[in-house]
Amino acid sequence: MQVEIVISAGRMAGIRVLVAPQNNHRDIEINNEALPILDEEALSARSAQIDVVSGATYTSDGYIRSLQSALDKAGL
Repeated sequence: MQVEIVISAGRMAGIRVLVAPQNNHRDIEINNEALPILDEEALSARSAQIDVVSGATYTSDGYIRSLQSALDKAGL
């Protein structure tokens, strides 16, 4: 999982998922359900301190780790 953050006025204003698991139909199904929820939660919290999505633990964990890395690199 790899995400990129969009910064505006010194704050996280958006999130782009650059790489997500797509090895099979189930991965794609999980991504389609979990990623919008993770995006919304992270933007609301303006941090990576968010809950995992039920049924998408590995996707959530990867997303949160990548988001935290991006935030750290941006100094946010």
